[in-house]
Amino acid sequence: MRSKKTSSAKKASAGRKNNAAKKLLSRTRTSRTPSRRGNQSRKKHTQGKHTPKGGRGTVSFGKSPKEKKRSVPSRPRDAMPESWREPTDQELWQVIHKGRGRGFLTETEILQTFSRLECSIPLYEGFLDVLDKNSVSIVSVQGGLLGQASSTDREEILTQLQGEQPDVEGEFDLGSISRDSIQMYLREIGKIPLLTAEEEISLAKRKERGDKAAERQMIEANLRLVVSIAKKFVGKQLSLLDLIQEGNIGLFRAVKKFDYRKGYKFSTYATWWIRQAVTRALADQSRTIRIPVHMVETINRFQQMQRRLLQDLGRDPTPEELAAEMGEELDKIKHIIKISQDTVSLETSVGDDDDDDTSLSDFIEDVKNASPSHVAGVQLLKDYISDAIQHLSAREQKILEMRFGLKDGVTHTLEEVGKEFDVTRERIRQIEAKALEKIQGFDIVGKLRDY
Repeated sequence: MRSKKTSSAKKASAGRKNNAAKKLLSRTRTSRTPSRRGNQSRKKHTQGKHTPKGGRGTVSFGKSPKEKKRSVPSRPRDAMPESWREPTDQELWQVIHKGRGRGFLTETEILQTFSRLECSIPLYEGFLDVLDKNSVSIVSVQGGLLGQASSTDREEILTQLQGEQPDVEGEFDLGSISRDSIQMYLREIGKIPLLTAEEEISLAKRKERGDKAAERQMIEANLRLVVSIAKKFVGKQLSLLDLIQEGNIGLFRAVKKFDYRKGYKFSTYATWWIRQAVTRALADQSRTIRIPVHMVETINRFQQMQRRLLQDLGRDPTPEELAAEMGEELDKIKHIIKISQDTVSLETSVGDDDDDDTSLSDFIEDVKNASPSHVAGVQLLKDYISDAIQHLSAREQKILEMRFGLKDGVTHTLEEVGKEFDVTRERIRQIEAKALEKIQGFDIVGKLRDY
């Protein structure tokens, strides 16, 4: 009987392990000191449960079919939005195995996995450590925004993955300083509790009385809102850090202009200022040649209409069709098409050979500078004219030089030349006609006719 009981106990234990293997993240959170309404009920709910030292719960970062279990600190519940959820175990392991298969993950893939990155900081840190132990790099188009942003060679990573199975055992080291500035920033703002409606009103009243500490507290409590909005604009020519900084500027303006007497929440009011600051920064800084903000909005509307007509017609729409659909004049549509073009560097390499020094500028004609043949022709003409007028008197030479700009390229009127010689305009005209008549009889005139 004892052996049968032992056998059944082992089977039950194996079943529990299999169930644990199917769940990547077994989350058990305990609350820190809540800052929202309903604190008392939350305290009752957590009372009697074991809470690790420091008031933080743990999240079990479960195992894949071939890997062991590990734990990372969880996110406090008082900072979690009600309609928000963290990525599931299946989603996380799909991303991890995808990165292990090719040696890297992109920044966009990470942001898509963590839809609310600012609310998943501990889990995100543990996720980065798993990628690091599996030699998976995080690659960014703009530069290092998240995680490692390493330039490790892809083939070298694949060779390591094929040669040996990465060791993913061991505890996560969450006490070390983050290697990524965004990770450090998110960790810091994640420690700041959110404000209740009563606290917002109280701080707004203190702010009106000139209390700088209250103004600062309102700003710090809403920094996570800036990250949430800025994350939606990633991939539009500005890095995430730049977007966050621009959004913070909008948050500062929202705090200064917020009026609690209107009755709406501060986050609702601040969202519009943050979005306006981010979109204005994108319009001002995302292009090499700056385009006014109102034209950027027109270009965005034009591009949306262009994509819609492309789907409806099955071909690129003509400027006339776009003008009719948008209700704009054809000339304005052509102007929008012209200014919406992307800029290309003249130093862009041309050809498949990396060692080739040929650039795009080598194939573009410089219309502002004269060609060598034209310069040589002009110089010969000047020499012929100089030889022709040498046979005239000094006064006639001076008049022709001023009238036709032979010296400095500046032509003068009859009146201006007359004032120079203190004679009438008619007298200057007569001298000019007589000098030109003399030149007609010179032998060098035959050479001048070629020009």
